[in-house]
Amino acid sequence: MTNTITAADALVRQLESYGVEYVFGLCGHTNIALLDALGRSGIEFVMARHEQTAAHAADGYARATGKPGVLLVHVGPGMMNAVTGVATAALDSVPLVAISGDIPSYYSGRHPHQEVNLHADADQTAIYRPFVKRAWHVHRAEDLTRFTERAFWTATSGRPGAVLLNVPMDHFNRQIPITEHPLVQHVATPALSDVDARRIAEALAGAENPLVYVGGGLRTGEGRAALLDLVEHLDIPVAHSLMAKGTLPDRHPLLMGMTGFWGLALTNSYTRKADVVLALATRFAETDSSSWNPEYTWAFPPGRLIQIDIDAAEIGRNYPVEIGAVADVSSAVPAIAAAVKQLAPVERPGLREQITTARGELFAASQERGRSTDFPLRPERILADLRTTLPSDAVLVTDVGWNKNGVAQCYDLPEDGRFITPGGASTMGFGPAAAVGVQLAQPEKVVVALVGDGGMSAQLPAVPLAVEQGLPVLFVVMNNRAHGTIADLQAHNFGRSFGCEFRDRDGNPSSPDFAAFGRACGADGYLVESPEGLVTALREAIANRRPAVLDVPMVNEPVPTPGHWNINDIYQGVFD
Repeated sequence: MTNTITAADALVRQLESYGVEYVFGLCGHTNIALLDALGRSGIEFVMARHEQTAAHAADGYARATGKPGVLLVHVGPGMMNAVTGVATAALDSVPLVAISGDIPSYYSGRHPHQEVNLHADADQTAIYRPFVKRAWHVHRAEDLTRFTERAFWTATSGRPGAVLLNVPMDHFNRQIPITEHPLVQHVATPALSDVDARRIAEALAGAENPLVYVGGGLRTGEGRAALLDLVEHLDIPVAHSLMAKGTLPDRHPLLMGMTGFWGLALTNSYTRKADVVLALATRFAETDSSSWNPEYTWAFPPGRLIQIDIDAAEIGRNYPVEIGAVADVSSAVPAIAAAVKQLAPVERPGLREQITTARGELFAASQERGRSTDFPLRPERILADLRTTLPSDAVLVTDVGWNKNGVAQCYDLPEDGRFITPGGASTMGFGPAAAVGVQLAQPEKVVVALVGDGGMSAQLPAVPLAVEQGLPVLFVVMNNRAHGTIADLQAHNFGRSFGCEFRDRDGNPSSPDFAAFGRACGADGYLVESPEGLVTALREAIANRRPAVLDVPMVNEPVPTPGHWNINDIYQGVFD
């Protein structure tokens, strides 16, 4: 029949029409029909060695491009291996379309090979439902392309996120009518009314100690430019969440920096005295709010909160709101800035100087500690060497620990640099694989996976993936032979560290030779053996433009934590 096509071929044609360039994933007997169709298309299949690796790589690609990442996984253990990666994207509002093969539709519930079915009816989509925006199970092959259009639309519209398209393997081989399902184009996002924009502008202008608090959702150039116009006209300081580092230049005189656990003392102090706070695309996460304790960060009331978010569920979730608006901040901020420009400018004498002094002291203190010639290196020395050696537009993709919290707190990010980190789930193992996806999206950039030895161990498959794709990712391993952040936390609260450090049976510190592992995979490998060795290795690795693993011995030091985390109270038997 000339007017039909296999569902697999129809899906691939649809992906091509949506501009999909890469599909990340792993093969399995339930998805090879789709792989065969992909092999006859212009779409490149990026084959990882583990599904979590593939999911993080798709996530990194999506963060770098703004386009949805596409992930292909196998039934049962395959799609379950990807759970952590897909959930990480979902919790950080990253558009990702996961396609999973499933058992043949006519064997459902009989427990065929690898079906997820033991104490409940077979439904592997249920595994993803707590975190994806929507999960579709294809019951008829004819529905596949319609569901695919809905999946891409749902992943990218409103608050972006991850979705799941679950396809019984027999449907890929069934013939279906050739039907077009183009994506909806040019859909207007929720806008802030002129009346509300004026009301917010007047509240900010009339405040004694106003503050703008920026979350990770303000990503467009237009919105960021308008934010600068707004705060500079009214001389309003800006604080940001972990995910929003880099939204404004780190050296801007009105930028106070990060709040919460790892926030600057000045920033946390100002959040408590701010009488009007404009919060943009932020969920006031626990880390950014010092466990929501008003003695450390944020005090609503007496402060008045104006919250704008595209997701209505976030308005007032953690703090009472005086004005709440469901709107796209990328258009809402320009509307507020336009209203602000109709008002008289405001000057707050001494404020910029106070911020510049406090931020300067923070960076200077970190740089001073970074001059240490101790070996193994202090973490600040590693950050200082990266800052002075990397090109200004390099992309830092971090994991968890010093490489995330320390960078967010005290790394002086250049204006044209980029910081990508797993905020919502704080996933160890994100950095190595996500960096591969970022490098694939931005091949001309220097991309650094700045990770701990725990995170590198969790995602070793990222190295051969980078080699096979010919991607010059630099895997910089801050190696303290421990899950260092947790070891510090345990030692602080319980007097010793147990079960957090890598040791052999005799109690000696233990670590793989990550540089040798890199060479075994076909990458370059550098074992840093002196205080000056990191800069030398970085310069060579950048010049070579090849995948490289840099194993950097590091002492275990806690990240300064000016804010509050109530788990310390819990450890001491204080519950609230």
